[in-house]
Amino acid sequence: MELTFGLIVGNRGFFPDRLAVEGRDRMIKVLEEEGFKVICPSKEETKLGTVETWEDAKSNRDKIDGIIVSLPNFGDEKGVANTIRLSELNVPILIQAFRDRSNALDLPNRGDAFCGKISVCNNLYQYRIPFSLTSLHTVDPEEDSFKNDLRWFAGVCRIIKGLKNLKVGAIGARPNAFNTVRFSEKILESYGISVETIDLSEVIAKVDMLKSSDPIVKEEVESIKGYANVEKVPIDRLELLAKLSIVIKDWIKENDIKAIALQCWTSIEYNLGIMPCVVMSILSDRLVPSACEVDITGAVSMYILQLASQTPSALVDWNNNYDYEDDKAIIFHCGNLPRSVLDIREVSYGDIIGGTVGKENAYGICAGKVKPGPLTFARITTDDICGDIKAYVGEGEVVQDVADTFGASGIVKINRLQELMHYVCKNGFEHHVAINRSSVARTIYEALENYMGINTYWHR
Repeated sequence: MELTFGLIVGNRGFFPDRLAVEGRDRMIKVLEEEGFKVICPSKEETKLGTVETWEDAKSNRDKIDGIIVSLPNFGDEKGVANTIRLSELNVPILIQAFRDRSNALDLPNRGDAFCGKISVCNNLYQYRIPFSLTSLHTVDPEEDSFKNDLRWFAGVCRIIKGLKNLKVGAIGARPNAFNTVRFSEKILESYGISVETIDLSEVIAKVDMLKSSDPIVKEEVESIKGYANVEKVPIDRLELLAKLSIVIKDWIKENDIKAIALQCWTSIEYNLGIMPCVVMSILSDRLVPSACEVDITGAVSMYILQLASQTPSALVDWNNNYDYEDDKAIIFHCGNLPRSVLDIREVSYGDIIGGTVGKENAYGICAGKVKPGPLTFARITTDDICGDIKAYVGEGEVVQDVADTFGASGIVKINRLQELMHYVCKNGFEHHVAINRSSVARTIYEALENYMGINTYWHR
């Protein structure tokens, strides 16, 4: 996702203009080197290309995904705050202040941005405009610390941009036994997240219209073969999986849907004779998060993780304890995890559902182990009792330990796991959790808590 930052360079008249000019050029250079587009007043539009007065308050509203306030000197606190207020932009804001040098504190060289940053933040606080801060109170653009902050801030901007007018697709009704995945469409809508629905019967009817001899079906069969080992899947079941994939992808494209949640059992098994897991795995791997059991808020959770990390997410069960190791747990699902997350051994049949619908009607799950490495977990849910959304997020790792089980599984290690499970249970969260092979908890917390006003627990 390409991002454009609006750059506001603060300046105050009785501080050295030279610092503002040099600071503006240095900041633009770093932003462009890091791959971002920059919108900033030119030196012809405003004095020195900085913001100093009410009249300088102009922005390109439709193009800007985030604002960076840069203070090479003290800056004009009202000018900065008014620029942001008048723009009416509802985007994340990062406040940065340049360093002074202890041997250059005379009138021609001192900037006092250390102090000016406090004043700018005070004004934004008065205006009730949320903002973000660099890790260090003063930091120069060329420093690694600032570049790391910039990447973190970009993740925050991607989340806020990605959740605006988001459309999530619900395919089929939730399984009747799963009250846990109920949610409120109206609460989601109040945050700009819409849910598009389609009845599973419509999907099945469109699957039935496709012929195995159709070139598009043959092409999709080859695509699935190239994705994972499908040697155990009978060819007629593989063709049905290909047809289902075509129908779902067409519906996603027609409705501009960014994530889906699917009724994965047991109607599809009885009507089509397949499990849709590998189709969902491929979609998630191609950055269309796909949640099982019509878990819409689970799909949104996957999408938030994806926006933060720019890598695929998965949805799993908090499933089992791991013997007597209280900071470890087994995560599990039948097998819809993307191969970016799951080391897929093969596509086979679902052991659990196969026991009900018959093995011959349960082909399509991705069996394997979750890849070891860093882990961010996250979950949002609609709290209908309070009429709001709440969330939790945290980090851990997927370890090398293995559990002797079927399907898709992994062992996670999370510090103070028992406290986390108490929080999940006490606050009515689902047994599903979204995971991502990254370390982006801070990014998600900042986006949800600071900018979206979602009550978010960060398990540190």
